[in-house]
Amino acid sequence: MRSLLATVGVMIGVSSVVACMSILEGAQSRIASNVKSLGSNMLYIVPAVARIEGRPVGFAQTLTLSDIDRLLREHGSEIDGVAPEASASALVKRFQASEDYAIVATNEKYFEINSFEAERGRVISKADAEDDNAAVAVIGHKVAERIFGGADAVGEAISIGGAAYRVVGVLEKRGTLGFVNADETVYIPIRTGLTRFLNRNWLTRLSVQGADPQKLSELQKKVRQTLRQEHRIRAGQPDDFQIFTQEETLQQFNQVVTIFRIVFYSIAGISLVVGGIGIMNIMLVSVTERTREIGVRIAVGARRGDILLQFLAEALTISLLGGGLGVLLGVMFADLVEKVFVNLFETEVTSTVVIVAFLTSTLTGVISGIYPAFKASRQDPVDALRYE
Repeated sequence: MRSLLATVGVMIGVSSVVACMSILEGAQSRIASNVKSLGSNMLYIVPAVARIEGRPVGFAQTLTLSDIDRLLREHGSEIDGVAPEASASALVKRFQASEDYAIVATNEKYFEINSFEAERGRVISKADAEDDNAAVAVIGHKVAERIFGGADAVGEAISIGGAAYRVVGVLEKRGTLGFVNADETVYIPIRTGLTRFLNRNWLTRLSVQGADPQKLSELQKKVRQTLRQEHRIRAGQPDDFQIFTQEETLQQFNQVVTIFRIVFYSIAGISLVVGGIGIMNIMLVSVTERTREIGVRIAVGARRGDILLQFLAEALTISLLGGGLGVLLGVMFADLVEKVFVNLFETEVTSTVVIVAFLTSTLTGVISGIYPAFKASRQDPVDALRYE
């Protein structure tokens, strides 16, 4: 019973390691794939954190549509397109069907850059984007299913934040692109979005598509200099915006993943330590209860190394059995998490995950069993034979 309980302790610790690693591996693979799908010739410009007397007070509100005009005027030959984004969330309603969705105000270049095509109807046109009163919307695939229940949405009216819009298109299924689930997003023209929906003039992001991926670093420097001039930032003052490339975005994400790895593995490590203490405890008790057995074995010719290997093998057996069961339990838990939290978690159990799990369980067995095994091997045979 003591051995069984110690095995359960190791099993819980190893399953924690497997579950944590599989969730992190899945998240890392998913985000990396989404970021890479955006293209290697993209620059992403977002507002920097605004500060007053050194304290953060939100984001700078200086990224505007005039920045696009300036960039295209000065670097038009090096840029294939610029897509502005101004985003928020709002209640989308049609009759009794209503739900909160992400709302993205943008232009026609957004759909070209991201290769978005309409399954029915059309996407936002250049004329829509330049019209301050173009009350039209393009809805994601899942939005159409939930709001219209399978009926044709093109030409129908919906309410976004209390204002009426006419649906001109339904996007094909795309899933998550970058950090946005296109299937659960509603798109409206940029000028209409700023004036009618958001009531502001600043943007959430600019996506700049470079003409030549090999000259992206050079274009990034030019864009930074142009925006500093447009925003009247003097020499020595920090930028009120940030520019990222695909590679820089991945680096930032990997830094976040590293932090989560440390936290998750620390929690899982505590479980393994508890399991290791359990193994050490039962092995020490076993050495005490089997003192006479140890004495008999030594008396008939067993060497100290044989005794040490015997008890070490017992500790390893417990840890490896717990490790094997822990891997199975961890895989089952990771699969359950993926099914329960659909579209939120994607798990990935790789060979690295399994190997690390078994190595940690083996290390736990060795470390927790070495002292009891050494203690058993140092028993004096005369005293051991007299022990009752």
